[in-house]
Amino acid sequence: RVKQNVSNLCQDLSYCFSRSLAVGTKTGYRLFSVTSVDKLDCIHESIETPDVYIVERLFSSSLVVVVSQSMPRRMNVYHFKKGTEICNYSYSNNILAVRLNRQSLVVCLEESIYIHNIKDMKLLKTLLNTPSNPSGLCALSISHSNSFLAYPGSDTIGEIIVYDANNLSTMTMIPAHDSPLAAITFSASGTKLASASERGTVIRVFSIPEGLRLFEFRRGMKRYVNISSLSFSPDAQFLCASSNTETVHIFKLEQHSPSGEEQAPSWSTYVGKMFTAASSYLPAQVSGMMSQDRAFATVRLQMAGQKNVCALATIQKLPRLLVASSDGQLFIYNIDPQDGGECTLVQKHRLFGSDKEWEETEKSKLMEPPQACQSYAATVAIPSSGPVTATLTGYSEDGGAKKGEVIPEHEFAAGPVCLDDETEFPPVSIR
Repeated sequence: RVKQNVSNLCQDLSYCFSRSLAVGTKTGYRLFSVTSVDKLDCIHESIETPDVYIVERLFSSSLVVVVSQSMPRRMNVYHFKKGTEICNYSYSNNILAVRLNRQSLVVCLEESIYIHNIKDMKLLKTLLNTPSNPSGLCALSISHSNSFLAYPGSDTIGEIIVYDANNLSTMTMIPAHDSPLAAITFSASGTKLASASERGTVIRVFSIPEGLRLFEFRRGMKRYVNISSLSFSPDAQFLCASSNTETVHIFKLEQHSPSGEEQAPSWSTYVGKMFTAASSYLPAQVSGMMSQDRAFATVRLQMAGQKNVCALATIQKLPRLLVASSDGQLFIYNIDPQDGGECTLVQKHRLFGSDKEWEETEKSKLMEPPQACQSYAATVAIPSSGPVTATLTGYSEDGGAKKGEVIPEHEFAAGPVCLDDETEFPPVSIR
């Protein structure tokens, strides 16, 4: 049973800003709360909807969106604590990704994007004829004031379209990479956007909404890799990147001193000045590589070739790196925010399966050659009429909005969202 779950877990490992973990499996989905290193709390498990490949939770609230491989064109929105369905929507093609914040619910298809008002699930905007996006790559900022949506502007080069999901207008286009995009993510404030291309060697960070390049990091030079996830720390001081290799990189977003006078003289400072001076005499491509920052900290995973998702969080007042792998494991590492270096593994958790089942799976791995995760496109590609709405039952944490009732505006946060509040009010009502 565990082996059957692995194929579906590979389809979706989504974090609700690092402190909550949602996992889609062959039998349904699970929601976890990560509030301490030593304990992983499974706060909800559903076996009513099999073959779940998308599960997104609205921060720490009771609202969860689920898409199943048995009905890949239909999105179901649930109040999982009450066990009730809020609504469901059907689309003209397979759903590839769903993103949530306190204002919007975004549904991404291969060549179109739908933006709903999360207060009443009304369809606000349909972006048609977007560039082919078979992986459903998109990002939605969680900021209340900067509700930005990012998605590929081309299927041949790494252009990023930044769209204002509040005002429903395009803000800017960022020529981020020469190759097609592989990963994009916003910082918590929505003022920074990180991206990586299919080559996976360079990661860039841009200012939003200006689209100016702020940082450029080199993940590696020897080989191209598939970047599977990017994630900022809550304060946007660090950025982590995971791929199909055994290494997770953590980069530090710090502006270097324009003058060496502010730094204590050291050998590294001298060498850095020497390289900077020498780069002016080298070809642009070589000098660009020399000016790119390297990883501040790294993690050597116990596996390679598997899809994984990484995130940075503060747990028990200390910075941690979380890595969830497609074979059903969650790794938690300590990070030294001052000196960086190799991160220390402090805990490992299982996301599903009993001890006996886990042991059997581990034994079978030793006897079988490694297999790559099947892509979503290969799993649920079926041929393709606009979204069809079902009945909205309304939602509120204290019993559900009654028909015709409108939730007062004062109940919506005017400032930053409290992301670890288990009783946070998900803003959905009927109009």
